[in-house]
Amino acid sequence: MGDDRPSPSLLTDHYELTMLSSFIGDGLVDRPAVFEAFSRRLPEGRRYGLLAGTGRLLELVEQFTFADREVDWLREHGVVTAEAADYLRDFRFRGDIDGVPEGDLWFPHTPVLTVTGTLGECLVLETLVLSVLNHDTAVASAAARMVIAAAGRPLIEMGSRRVHEQAAVAAARAAYIAGFDSTSNLAAGLVHGVPTVGTAAHAFTLAHPTEQSAFASQVAAWGVGTTLLVDTYGYDTGIPHAVEAARAVGATGPGAIRLDSGDLAEESRKARQVLDDLGATETRIVATSDLDEYVITALADAPIDGYGVGTRVATGSGHPTAGMVYKLVAIGDEGGTLRPVAKKSAGKGSSGGRKHVWRVHDADGTVRHEIHSLEPSTPEADGEVRTVQVPLVRGGEVVHRPTLEETREVAARAMASLPAAALDVSDGPAVVIPTTSPLQEA
Repeated sequence: MGDDRPSPSLLTDHYELTMLSSFIGDGLVDRPAVFEAFSRRLPEGRRYGLLAGTGRLLELVEQFTFADREVDWLREHGVVTAEAADYLRDFRFRGDIDGVPEGDLWFPHTPVLTVTGTLGECLVLETLVLSVLNHDTAVASAAARMVIAAAGRPLIEMGSRRVHEQAAVAAARAAYIAGFDSTSNLAAGLVHGVPTVGTAAHAFTLAHPTEQSAFASQVAAWGVGTTLLVDTYGYDTGIPHAVEAARAVGATGPGAIRLDSGDLAEESRKARQVLDDLGATETRIVATSDLDEYVITALADAPIDGYGVGTRVATGSGHPTAGMVYKLVAIGDEGGTLRPVAKKSAGKGSSGGRKHVWRVHDADGTVRHEIHSLEPSTPEADGEVRTVQVPLVRGGEVVHRPTLEETREVAARAMASLPAAALDVSDGPAVVIPTTSPLQEA
């Protein structure tokens, strides 16, 4: 990270520090407070949500401090008062955070994150919390639908060239959590451990005198198991040339060919026939080109062995955020006692008080019911009652650090707990998971 790049603490909105300065001035900054992150509704067409970004967020919370040069800049530009500048020079989050484990499900009004501490320290996390959770959750929720549509066929995340360079890394991580098998993004491999794959683009073929020489070069460098892109000059010549390159080194065919244009259902059937006629019966077919859950579903009967998905997964399949909000739900009075507070705006209301969350599962593990309560004791219910939130941060220290593979396992179990109706990848209303709460917005 260059010296001129701001710390995570400045990845925030100006008004957070406007409020902080006022709270310092009127003496409220150290009052105990509770904030909750949740969404009032699922994005249009979504039947459930899959939470992602928590692991990234917790790392950023650990780094949420203000360097002297940053405080000086804030003061010079009139963003904070002198008193607030002094407050920020020694700032770090020292509160507690509980939340839904990354990779688990969320529904409308599920408190996916509960932040407890002083009013000032909880307040300034808002923008960062929402920036990370909205982006990563949108990607994971879209990716999960594609995983369902793929029905066990491998998926490659290939969206790096369609989004901001740092968003691309986060998107690759979120898609992997949801069940994608690999990514084309190397930074996601280095930073997060996501498996990376990659073959060649049309430029590689065009740079060689002939398609045959291009394929021979790739096979020589990477072995016969490589994937050859066969539509630069057309499938009619590309597929035979791919097989020819593999035959030259003693194999029956390359590991795979990649189809990147045309009617993929029709072209994959033709490709399979040509490969089989040439004796390359073990060569797999990988399809790319503007895929999403709808196209993948339509290709279910085609002889395609894997998919590469770019734009529609990295951008959350057309839904830019998950609609998460971050609201104050309790504030301490002069004696320190927490009192519930709630926003009552039409269509944008919230419910007061720190909620405890449980889900009720039936005998086969399917989630049937979600319960919110101000009381911490486990409620009685017809089925297995499981607590939803887990401790993430205690006293400013991160206490929940699952590996990425463990988070993938959480996501797989969560998807397996959904009712069958939720697994339909067509657009539709949110799956009906009744929520019992006397606090829910009217």
